[in-house]
Amino acid sequence: MDEKYIDALKALSEPNRLRLFWLLLHVDQRVTVAEAMDVIDDTQYNVSRNLKMLYKAGLLTPQKHGKWVYYVLTKQTTPHCQALIDSVRFLPEDDFTEVTRRCLIRLSMRVDGECVVGANSDEWVSATKQAINEQTLQDPC
Repeated sequence: MDEKYIDALKALSEPNRLRLFWLLLHVDQRVTVAEAMDVIDDTQYNVSRNLKMLYKAGLLTPQKHGKWVYYVLTKQTTPHCQALIDSVRFLPEDDFTEVTRRCLIRLSMRVDGECVVGANSDEWVSATKQAINEQTLQDPC
């Protein structure tokens, strides 16, 4: 039996890891620990551990760029691993609406496609407050 497949199943069984992986499948962007921390509202320890577990399961690949480590999807070559990824890809979007919104806000803070803001920054707090205010104005009820 393929151990990587079992590791992938285990890795995706935890809700925050599933959210992170789903986001990477749908936003088609690489992500840093700092960005993931803000998006899923979790600690550096937990986010780093979750991304590392997804890496060890063969689902993500870390890429160092400057001071940041970005995580990207790993190309899958076996049909059963590709089927697992497709099953995550086709999970209902409604279950990920809030985390997707937060992710798009966080990615919009990049400069020239690069992360330039650390986790829990004043810029992040301001951007999320602004997004909440804009949403309230659009949908006051």
